[in-house]
Amino acid sequence: MAGIRDDEEEKPLDPAAEQLRQRLVRFMVINLVVVFGLVFIVVGALVYRNMNDTPAPPPVSGVRPPEGEGVLTGVIALPAGARVVSQSLSGERLSVEAELADGKRAIFLYDTRLARIIARYDIAIAP
Repeated sequence: MAGIRDDEEEKPLDPAAEQLRQRLVRFMVINLVVVFGLVFIVVGALVYRNMNDTPAPPPVSGVRPPEGEGVLTGVIALPAGARVVSQSLSGERLSVEAELADGKRAIFLYDTRLARIIARYDIAIAP
């Protein structure tokens, strides 16, 4: 194996090569400073955005009371003797499960925008 002998010293570069080496080192240092600066700016922007990010409010349905009126009111007409078992609201649709007078159950789908029942589904157990 070829090794470096202690008695040999590195020969100095000629002035043109030394000047080129200095320019390349300076170029490398400037580029590293710029790259690290940009990385810190991006990381700082991401941290700032996450710290100040407020959650978006849930979407508001199209049902709104007229200006100055206050609260919407209405009547959902179920069959006589029906008893509400459960209800669920999704957007502008209200699902009402009711136990009818004869003991059977049905689901009524009410549209709040149209203010009327748009569907009725009787619940039957298959044999």
